[in-house]
Amino acid sequence: MPLIPKGLIPGDTIGIAAPSSPFDFESFKEGKKVLESLGFNVSSPQGLFNKQGYLAGTDKHRGEIINHLFSDSSIKAIFCARGGFGAMKILSFLDYKAIRKNPKIFVGFSDVTALLSALYTKCRLVTFHGPTICSISKSPEKTISAMMLALSSKDKMTLCPKKGVVLNGGVATGSIAGGNLTTLCHLLATPFQQRYEGKILLLEDRGEAEYRIDRMLTQMMLAGSFNNISGLILGSFEECGSYDKIIEIFHNTFRNFNIPIIAGFEIGHGVNNLTIPIGVNATLNADLSLLTFNESATLPR
Repeated sequence: MPLIPKGLIPGDTIGIAAPSSPFDFESFKEGKKVLESLGFNVSSPQGLFNKQGYLAGTDKHRGEIINHLFSDSSIKAIFCARGGFGAMKILSFLDYKAIRKNPKIFVGFSDVTALLSALYTKCRLVTFHGPTICSISKSPEKTISAMMLALSSKDKMTLCPKKGVVLNGGVATGSIAGGNLTTLCHLLATPFQQRYEGKILLLEDRGEAEYRIDRMLTQMMLAGSFNNISGLILGSFEECGSYDKIIEIFHNTFRNFNIPIIAGFEIGHGVNNLTIPIGVNATLNADLSLLTFNESATLPR
């Protein structure tokens, strides 16, 4: 059974982690203002702004910040400052036993996919593929509203992509898994590799050439990652070449899979980045272009 965190309410304190790359201070300040305008307090732990080359401090330091935020009872949710690179380097420094005892909302995307996957794999904790503190500073209202619905509402979510492209029809049910394609591919053959049997797999990416998308899908296919998945949803593939070509690559890769597949969800690195819970059961109806969650992503407070 998934470990579902409690939802946010006004006045709660959100802690910020920096598990990957250093981040722009001005974007951080603007993102902090957005969260405060929504009624939340924002806590910046000591050492949050550390830098070590292309990382936001040492691996141990970045991992300890996350451990601290999970153990601090005054922190009700954790947002990541940004993605970039480095999250997978701290996976061995996390105290998964303590995290299981202190489940709470954890939000991020892109490189943070490594943490979303590991926290679900090791703890069965429902996590949230959604904006970072820096990306939210430039997010439109649609992204903010979707985030609040996922993190604080008792309502069950439904996503219907306006520009959805159905690659394969049908209906399937399963919990949501996945995130950034590159990061998931790099987790293969590690203790943090996730199994996707029976799950609806989400994939998105940015800045990867078409042949690299093809290569990563081929590697995951050969590794058995896609065996018996229930369904597939594709988010944005920004700066990855022609989206039509990306869809063609996925169509060719999954042409022998009798599963519903929909592309065009506003999830990932696009203008909108709708928050989607990882680990929550949902139904994908490709005939109606609907992704409907069968339970709330958070527990009532």
